[in-house]
Amino acid sequence: MTGEPGTAELSDAVPAGRPGIGDKLYDALTSAIVTGEIAPGEKLSEPVIARRYGVSRAPVREAIRRLQERGLVSYVTNQGARVAQPSADEFLALLDVREATEGMAARLAAESMSDAEIAALEALVQGHRGEIERNPTGAYLQDEPEADFHRRIAKGSGNPILAELLCEQFYPRLRLCRRLHSTVPGRGREAWHEHIRITEAISHRDGELAEILMRRHIRAARTALQAALASAESARPMARRRGGRSAG
Repeated sequence: MTGEPGTAELSDAVPAGRPGIGDKLYDALTSAIVTGEIAPGEKLSEPVIARRYGVSRAPVREAIRRLQERGLVSYVTNQGARVAQPSADEFLALLDVREATEGMAARLAAESMSDAEIAALEALVQGHRGEIERNPTGAYLQDEPEADFHRRIAKGSGNPILAELLCEQFYPRLRLCRRLHSTVPGRGREAWHEHIRITEAISHRDGELAEILMRRHIRAARTALQAALASAESARPMARRRGGRSAG
C-alpha cells in the first residue's frame, strides 16, 4: 500500500484481543481490494496496514493469509504480498463455474425465497435503473455487496453451503476480475434486462425457468467478455503499426 487514505481504527469498534477484530480487518481489506481502493498489483505492507487500522501485525498477517487463500492476494518471492492481478483466462474459468452454481442458486431461490424477499429483490432490480443510466460505460459493477443481485439470490437459495461458497469465497474474487476485465460497452443494460427476467421467473416460483435464464445470463456475460478481449487483441497490431510509422 502506497498511502493511508481513509484511516479506520478497528480497535475502536472491537477492543484489542477480543474475537472478531481479525474478521473485521479481513472484511475491510477485502472491500478495499474489490472496490479498487487498493489497486491490483499493489504491495500490502504489514506495518502500513497495522498503523492504518490501529491493530497489531498478527491479525494483519492472518488477514493477508486468508486473502491469499481466496485468490485476492498473491505472494511473490522476495517481494512479499501483493493484490492479485487475475488474468482474463482466470475470469473466463470463474464464469464457467459461476454458470453452474448460480443456475442452481436461482432454481433453489424460486423454491425457497419468501414473498418479502422476492419483493425486495424486485425493488432492488428496479433500483438499478439509475445506476445503468448514470454509468456511461454500462459496466454495472454493483459496488455495494448487499445491493448485489446475485448475492441476494445466493442467500435466498436456502442452502447455507452454497450461499457461503458464492458470497464469501467466489464473489469477492469475481468482483476483482470484473473490475479489471468487464467494461463491455452496452453489456450493463443487457445484464439489467436479464436480471428483470430472472426475477420474474423467481417471483412466479418457476425454478426450472429461473435456472435456465440464470445460466443464459452468465453465458452471455462470458460471450461478451470473449468478444471484447478478441477485439482488444486485434487492435494491438494496428496500434503498433501506427506507432511504428509515426516513429519513422
